[in-house]
Amino acid sequence: MRVAAGQFAVTPDWRQNAETCVMLMQRAWHDRAALLVLPEALLARDDNDPDMSVKSAQPLNGGFIQRLLKESGENTLTTILTVHVPTSEGRAANTLVVIRSGEIIAQYQKLHLYDAFSVQESKRVDAGQALPPLIDVDGVKIGLMTCYDLRFPEMALAHALQGAEVLVLPTAWVRGPLKEHHWSTLLAARALDSTCYLIAAGECGNKNIGQSRIVDPLGVTLAGAGSTPQLIFAELSGEFLQHVRAQLPVIKNRRFAPPQIM
Repeated sequence: MRVAAGQFAVTPDWRQNAETCVMLMQRAWHDRAALLVLPEALLARDDNDPDMSVKSAQPLNGGFIQRLLKESGENTLTTILTVHVPTSEGRAANTLVVIRSGEIIAQYQKLHLYDAFSVQESKRVDAGQALPPLIDVDGVKIGLMTCYDLRFPEMALAHALQGAEVLVLPTAWVRGPLKEHHWSTLLAARALDSTCYLIAAGECGNKNIGQSRIVDPLGVTLAGAGSTPQLIFAELSGEFLQHVRAQLPVIKNRRFAPPQIM
């Protein structure tokens, strides 16, 4: 299966951001990708207003998602991204959305909120309460995660125990001391923990690192982006995945009970 990860710098204008997503969707489909992963919190962002993402929250029937659904109706590309959806006055849910053929086929409310490194996502955002079910893309089982979820190995493992072969991760990974090192290390670790492919799309710009990556089940980067807008591609192989799991059967060799999510 051919997959893609796209990154760009989100602007304060949701209409402009929607058109950038549409452009990446068109390019991914033209280059024969079956799955496209885009970054986290794509509605709007302002470097001078850390709450812009929540302030700009829209329901899933709002203009942003409806524009993407219109484009999605033109083909069978599966596109995954996150947006903020209003929950109550001044609050929102960081919601991963999966769209295909003009419909929302799955959604996931971010479990692990980024209350770390002097940031408090929970100040304005409501955490999810459940691990999402796997989705199917061309017969491949996909596990859904969002950004800070990457730091919690039990979540990737829970997906793998459910049968996931690929993990996807929209992110807006904040810059900071050692943060790029954490990013590359954690991506490889989660791929190795679960013996899954991992597709991570990172927002770029002044505050976030970009560095989207597609990683194989042995933790090897198949495709990687820098810090500027880019669309990367890789081919995922079911045969290679099964070979890795036969040679490195960490899922079968586990001695601890399956992790409990919530």
